[in-house]
Amino acid sequence: MQKNVVNIGTRSSRLAMWQAEEVRSALERNFARLKVNIVIRETLGDKVLDKALSKIGDKGLFTKEIEAGLEAGNLDVAVHSLKDLPTTLPNGLILGGVLTRGEVRDVFISRDGRKLRNFMHEDRIGTSSLRRQAQLLHFNPELKIVDIRGNVESRLRKMEEGHCEGVVLAGAGVERLGLKNRITEYLSPEIMLPAVSQGAVAMQIRDQDSEMAELIQSISDPLDMQAVRIERRFLKTVGGGCQVPVACYTEMSKNEIKITGLIASVDGRILLRKSVSCEPGKAIEQAEHLAKTLLEMGGRGILNTIR
Repeated sequence: MQKNVVNIGTRSSRLAMWQAEEVRSALERNFARLKVNIVIRETLGDKVLDKALSKIGDKGLFTKEIEAGLEAGNLDVAVHSLKDLPTTLPNGLILGGVLTRGEVRDVFISRDGRKLRNFMHEDRIGTSSLRRQAQLLHFNPELKIVDIRGNVESRLRKMEEGHCEGVVLAGAGVERLGLKNRITEYLSPEIMLPAVSQGAVAMQIRDQDSEMAELIQSISDPLDMQAVRIERRFLKTVGGGCQVPVACYTEMSKNEIKITGLIASVDGRILLRKSVSCEPGKAIEQAEHLAKTLLEMGGRGILNTIR
């Protein structure tokens, strides 16, 4: 092993920096000789804040510019929120590993402490996610959904300024920023099925960089890596990205894996949801089968309409 310096690519938000620092700390704990640098790259998703994510594209909004540095050899590893990473990666790049997964559930934060079930038709909930919008409207068709963009802190600030009465955010991000005290409630997967790979920090590397692969594998969580591979296979089979109302969540136990998938219409009127359980060795196959089943149940038509 010859590598002595590792350059980590990341976005500039507090949450992205938290993720990069976690990777740096883990590498430095395992390899005292390493010098690990963090390199900030601005992505399209960071630059365009006045449009809904679903309106500006679906592939690599928060990853493409960092991947370019990896491809050029200026970076050794790209650190992302895995749910932002497209299921089809550029040639020459692979998902090298994931840190131990954080909170998977979404959380609801309201301005006055009311829970989601107490929100009425005049109450506005802020989110830029079609997945969250669809499930919120399925839960309560009278809710008003308003688009809200930006990092966690800016979304909370917009809520406090009156843009909306409540927001739905990824629990892992809120917790990692030390804002757990702001959470009104955690939303169960029965109400809000999480995004594919939610809560997982991805470490992307070049497929020919065997030294970096060895470093990353030493800090990767094998069980969580298995879980996210299953969820990403579901998403890839569906043909969706992070900006469509699609969700998948894998529950791992010693001898059995339960996979729950969802495809919904944006207005929440149609919500297709199904679970399968299987032994670990058949999970990838079952994720594909589950995705195809939901497509045949009407999911294909829903996604074609959205696209």
